[in-house]
Amino acid sequence: MARIVIVGCGFGALTAVRALRRRQPDAELVLVAPRPELVYYASLIWVPTGLRRGAALAVDVTRFLARQRVEYRATRASGLADAGRSLLTDAGPIANDGLIIASGPRFLKQLPGIEHSLSPCAGIAAAEAIRARLAAMDGGHIAVGFGANPAEPTAVRGGPMFELLLGIDTWLRRQHRRERFTLTFFNASSQPGQRLGERAVARLLSEMHRRGIVTRLGHKILGFEADRVRTEGGDIAADLILFMPGLTGSDWLGASGLPLSAGGFVQGDAHCRVPGHERVYVVGDAGSYPGPDWLPKQGHQADLQARAAAANLVAELHGKPARTPFKAELVCIVDTLDGGVLVQRTPTRMRVHASPLWHWAKRGFEWQYLRAYR
Repeated sequence: MARIVIVGCGFGALTAVRALRRRQPDAELVLVAPRPELVYYASLIWVPTGLRRGAALAVDVTRFLARQRVEYRATRASGLADAGRSLLTDAGPIANDGLIIASGPRFLKQLPGIEHSLSPCAGIAAAEAIRARLAAMDGGHIAVGFGANPAEPTAVRGGPMFELLLGIDTWLRRQHRRERFTLTFFNASSQPGQRLGERAVARLLSEMHRRGIVTRLGHKILGFEADRVRTEGGDIAADLILFMPGLTGSDWLGASGLPLSAGGFVQGDAHCRVPGHERVYVVGDAGSYPGPDWLPKQGHQADLQARAAAANLVAELHGKPARTPFKAELVCIVDTLDGGVLVQRTPTRMRVHASPLWHWAKRGFEWQYLRAYR
């Protein structure tokens, strides 16, 4: 009976569990993560404005793992040995016949003064801290932006910051307090969010203009102070700075011996295999993959990669070649609390559609997605 080890407890990891169990019912599955908890990061943007509470977005997956007959190990990965057949952890080595790495990314916190900023995707505590800061403000300047990984420009997650910015604007208007605040969006690129496509970026920037949101674009970010964002184009006054740093790979990967990209992610091929390492796969934000330059780092893409990795790993365990490529697809709803913009992108299709109904669709998708794990 094959033993397959999955590292992580996010979207890609749990989708891999489900896909593996369907394809290999008798496999011994082991999941390694510090906590048996899925944080639904996509809805953290709603915590600052009170639509969600953090506790509702942290799902204990203990019962899900039991239903899937998965052995859970409460520890952290620290490296690999024996060409990947042994996962090193803080609690000792774990042998495997196949390995799927889905340990996610970490933030690059290199800008001076970054401790003066908050990011909702840093976790539940950070999202709740933003809520507390907003509730205590009677007016002032709020600056919202995101950065990138200079060594791997595609390692960026800007969508949640567009959503947070537009959601705060809607929230303040509902409270009849918008006129007391200046909202500024800043980014080093003159066309931020290009992964979403030119039409989507134009739509979002037009919406900011319509709402009276100031844009400061095309100037390198130099750092942060308690009351300002420093850029090459001048300072931006800020009583509250909301900033999403660029991404890099998990810290344990440096000791893994795996091939890493320039940005610090595990290199994966079109089948999610790690080159030079038999039956070792990477999915989601832990990896760097071939494909279009808009290939997203988001839960939906992680799910697609996890399904491909599971299919290929099981094939290899049965002595067959890995032939299932992952599908490259960006699907997101840029939420505004009172509506949203659907962005769907594949190598052959681009769709951008705004509607008040997308807000409710996003809420419905959250319920449906988490239903499997609750």
